[in-house]
Amino acid sequence: MTKTPLPTKETLDQKWFVVDAADQRLGRLASEIAMILRGKNKPTFTPNMDTGDFVVVINAEKVAVTGRKNEQKLYRRHSGRPGGMKEETFDQLKARIPERIIEKAVKGMLPKNTLGRRLFTKLKVYVGDQHPHDAQKPETLNINTIPKGAK
Repeated sequence: MTKTPLPTKETLDQKWFVVDAADQRLGRLASEIAMILRGKNKPTFTPNMDTGDFVVVINAEKVAVTGRKNEQKLYRRHSGRPGGMKEETFDQLKARIPERIIEKAVKGMLPKNTLGRRLFTKLKVYVGDQHPHDAQKPETLNINTIPKGAK
């Protein structure tokens, strides 16, 4: 009886990718990043293992949303105390902590368990086009979230 071979640390090749978020749609970008973090684009994908790659996102402050989501999309957090709910819109959060927008979008697309928490640590989001991961020799990954013919 043959068994399906599981990837090991030696056979697993984990790469680093750089994604430019400038003028990209938030949801489509986040789903592509989550797929790479999870490793679903590899033939060695195993649902219960971390087979994905590292992703560095630059220009987080330039991510775009469609429609009226700038004013209507809400980000909520709770302090755990009575009356501790804080709400802010997309624009307010973008002005305060633009990295958090991409982080929350990607985290929502990862599994809600210990594997998902471990995968989330492989996402690095930065404002501006500089990042401190040059030593890992990241490859540039082009994700086109804007369909042809759209603005």
